[in-house]
Amino acid sequence: MARSKIIASLDIGSSKIRTVVGVKDDESPVTNVIGVGIAPSTGLRKGAVIDVEETINSISASLEDAERMAGEPINHIFLGIGGNHIESLNSRGVIAVSQAENEISEDDVDRVIEAAQAVTIPSNRRILRIIPKTFTVDEQKGIKYPVGMTGIRLEVETHIITGFDPTIKNLEKCVLQSGVDIDDIIPNSLAPSEAVLSKRQKELGVVVIDIGCGGTSVTVFEDGALLHTSMVPVGGENVTNDIAIGLRTSIDTAEKLKIEYGSVIPEDVNDREVIDLSLLSKIDVHVVSKRQVVEIIQARYHEILLLVKDELTKIHRDGMLPAGAILTGAGAKMPGIIDLAREILNLPAQIGFPQNYDGVVDKIDDPAYATAIGLLIWGSRFEGRPHGGMGLKGLNLKKGLNNMKSWFKNLLP
Repeated sequence: MARSKIIASLDIGSSKIRTVVGVKDDESPVTNVIGVGIAPSTGLRKGAVIDVEETINSISASLEDAERMAGEPINHIFLGIGGNHIESLNSRGVIAVSQAENEISEDDVDRVIEAAQAVTIPSNRRILRIIPKTFTVDEQKGIKYPVGMTGIRLEVETHIITGFDPTIKNLEKCVLQSGVDIDDIIPNSLAPSEAVLSKRQKELGVVVIDIGCGGTSVTVFEDGALLHTSMVPVGGENVTNDIAIGLRTSIDTAEKLKIEYGSVIPEDVNDREVIDLSLLSKIDVHVVSKRQVVEIIQARYHEILLLVKDELTKIHRDGMLPAGAILTGAGAKMPGIIDLAREILNLPAQIGFPQNYDGVVDKIDDPAYATAIGLLIWGSRFEGRPHGGMGLKGLNLKKGLNNMKSWFKNLLP
């Protein structure tokens, strides 16, 4: 009889907190989503806690919403963490193969990845993930997974993602005080790719652009391996602020204008079209030009995509990714963004919808849920376990290396 595992993910964004609950059977290739919860994200700014009590209340509201729909208690979650404090760097590890017959074992892979962790980072930063990019056995480069091969010297190129430790600890505290344990902390830059990409796209070369409220994450895959991650500190919140300043409206009215009338194609709007703000707000009662709204939005989205282009230029992949750009996050729903992305990035572009799950499809068939579904898929593939996880304190280096290694092997075509 198949054993079922209850898995939950918690995506804490600057605008919304999303919880997704799923059931994974050992015999099923996909997770069945049984509950979804969403709550306004108060108490946070750009991924950092600024009010502990408000943050706890927001997290609790999202968890309770998901529990009601799922009909199951949530005792442990996979936590996605983002924000401008997330940084990444590349590192190399080198070891001598330990076996007498020089056959590379999984222990050798563990040791070389651990060796790559020996980098100098500030004491107030925490390593969240060490992702192997490629291995070298003696002089043979470009090896994806070396176990079973023969050699004397084993090297690995890794991508290390770190976060500001005080910020992470504050978020951990709020989650734990909401009544759930944390099974694992996963950088938000990695999660959307789990939900929206195929192995073929990762092999060909692709960039995932997740446009959130507080910032935009950029994740690049090539030859089946993670190539680059970065955080662009501009997102949907900046668009709303621009509208509020440019049109002299309240933030709430600016947000409504963005959602109801937003676009990045000014040419499609008649110069004479106006919007009566009294229909949207009790505070703002003047009339604004619809074309001006769209021009303000276009300017900020143009900047976001130019910053993404700069990131691709840094790694020499500007216009060089055959599988193109996949846009996720709530900000990816802006009308006209696909054409703008194609023009600026000089790449094929499309909206990334979550896939590889069953269940409450109508609730989460939305690019805004790419991160939450990606976190759930991560947990179901590598660390999902029967009711009641071991909690964050039970995680150790060996376990972390094994989980990371499983994720890397999953990239292989």
